[in-house]
Amino acid sequence: MKLQLTLLLSVFSFAVFGQKNADKQEWKQLFNGKNLDGWDIKIRGYELNDNYLNTFRVEDGKMVVRYDKYDDFKQKYGHIFYKGDFSYYRISVEYRFVGEQAPKGEGWAWRNSGIMVHGQPASTMGKDQDFPASIEVQLLGGNDKKRTTCNLCTPGTNVVMNGKLITQHCVTSTSQTYNGDQWVKAEVLVLGDSLIQHFANGEMVLEYNKPQLGGGNVSGNDPSLMIAGKLLDHGSISLQSESHPVEFRKVEILDLKGCMDPKAANYKSYYVKADNSKCSYGKK
Repeated sequence: MKLQLTLLLSVFSFAVFGQKNADKQEWKQLFNGKNLDGWDIKIRGYELNDNYLNTFRVEDGKMVVRYDKYDDFKQKYGHIFYKGDFSYYRISVEYRFVGEQAPKGEGWAWRNSGIMVHGQPASTMGKDQDFPASIEVQLLGGNDKKRTTCNLCTPGTNVVMNGKLITQHCVTSTSQTYNGDQWVKAEVLVLGDSLIQHFANGEMVLEYNKPQLGGGNVSGNDPSLMIAGKLLDHGSISLQSESHPVEFRKVEILDLKGCMDPKAANYKSYYVKADNSKCSYGKK
């Protein structure tokens, strides 16, 4: 009995110790609310960090995408990349769509943006490349009809759902429709090449496995980088410019590499709790 009690206390102590260590992890603000330090800009048809017509800028403490100087969008798709490479993490943004679409923007791009994860580095994109090969968490604003957000789109990639390779370009989530200019919180849980989950205002609305290179829907890219079937376990994070003004008032990340990456030295078999987005002790 004494031995059993000692073992029980040991397990309990380890769990508490693991919880305390995990809770020390802090959300890191990727956008400082003041400027675009730490970010790279790539707009189709322009060199890296040529911020054409001041498309990406900071206004009133928000990172915004604006087209007030555009006469014609001309498919000048843009992306703003946070400098760095990420593998196991949770990314959270608070966004809203405002105003009118850029002149001659495609109809499908109305109130449309995205969070690109497991993407190629900005420096490897071709001058005329439209989208980085990546997993896109599509952000959509409502049009008074059913129009979900936190959907999946796959420029230059594929995923697996329920054991089946998915090659269609976009998959609809189960989220609500968010009409008007309201702020919406979008989160993505990314666990290397094993699991990705999408959350809209705290509700999990989509999940899939084995993100990998393959498929189409990217132009102007270096074909030698597109190794079909290659699993994606790390990559860049970027936000989109697709012709509709959008604002981000918060962009933050919770790094899970230490507790979720089996290759990490301090891996402890943790899991992520959806209710508070913390890295917490427990079985995977």
